[in-house]
Amino acid sequence: MRIFFIGFGQAGGKIVDMFLEQDKKLGRDSFRGIAVNTARTDLMGLKHIDLRDRILIGQTVVKGHGVGTDNAAGAKITMDEADAIISAIDRRGTHDVDAFMIIAGLGGGTGSGGTPVLVRQLKKIYHEPVYVLGILPAPEEGKLYSFNAARSLATLIKEADNTFIFDNSAWKNEGESIKSAFSRLNDEIVRRFGVLFRAGEIGKAGVGEMVVDSSEIINTLRGGGISTVGYAIAAVAGTRSRKSVSGILDGIKGSIRKREAAEEVLLGEDRTAKIISLTRRAMLGRLTLPCDFSTAERALVLVAGPPDELDRKGIEKAKSWVEENIAGVEVRGGDYPVSSSYVAAVVLLSTIGSAPRIRELLSVARETKEEVERSKDRQPLSIDEDIEPLFE
Repeated sequence: MRIFFIGFGQAGGKIVDMFLEQDKKLGRDSFRGIAVNTARTDLMGLKHIDLRDRILIGQTVVKGHGVGTDNAAGAKITMDEADAIISAIDRRGTHDVDAFMIIAGLGGGTGSGGTPVLVRQLKKIYHEPVYVLGILPAPEEGKLYSFNAARSLATLIKEADNTFIFDNSAWKNEGESIKSAFSRLNDEIVRRFGVLFRAGEIGKAGVGEMVVDSSEIINTLRGGGISTVGYAIAAVAGTRSRKSVSGILDGIKGSIRKREAAEEVLLGEDRTAKIISLTRRAMLGRLTLPCDFSTAERALVLVAGPPDELDRKGIEKAKSWVEENIAGVEVRGGDYPVSSSYVAAVVLLSTIGSAPRIRELLSVARETKEEVERSKDRQPLSIDEDIEPLFE
């Protein structure tokens, strides 16, 4: 799947930079991207996005110093300079793009405010779907960040074709500061979505038996709302080896044909069980947004790994298990052969109906809004006019 990434704000720019770095390391050309920011220093810190693809907006307003946590200012600047962003996208090229993906931290000002505006502009101009990957701030980052995220998310759900959520609070280790966790959390994002969006590519390992192409992902995300992604991995060395199977077969009497059939069953069952187990772990483990997965409307199961480790029966059974555990009946799936020492399962759960973290975020946002309104109603302290000031 060919994705055009737009990193909006500091967090978004860094993550897109990592996606492009991953693409270069793999020798692929699946992803392209630009970075947009109101802060010049954030753009200068990027390493893998070309200088011409780093777009500074709002220079006449904030002089390249950013908008802080003012997401209303971020939205206004993006409205005023949307043409400059669209020109940068067109210059980079969109002729073979399957979808746009805007990545932004939803707690700050630039990405939080500008992303909903840019989504609307892109949908007016291009036919390809426009998705968003929004990073939720942890509660300890402050109520203002939660308020910004809630306001941005409420708009994104209406504008974007689908919104992926990554919740920082669910992934931060106990006692770990958000600042020290950023690099690790960004790596988690790139690993999961890198596998998902490369599905269907033809690499050195060949073509999958059950190919997941861009249309499968787009159809899974159809309907909008909020989506989450699960991921689980296992080393290939953990599977039953040919040597161990040979030992078991030594006790089997009969013809060569019987021994070959027994070997196929033993190895096949092992691969099947592993794929089902990985899929369960991906869905029951830490999702990018913890939620009640039974409320998902659609799902997609993708298994990546060496061709010898991929098993059609296992994938079909994994899909059936997912279908039994979600609200909808649309479950797509397939394999993605890669030359690696691991097998990974990615589960995309689309259009989630219930997520406690989102309810909590909206609750904090409402409280913050009420506090701000109450503070506006307070009258400033008055001083008796009969008391002479120390000086005038």
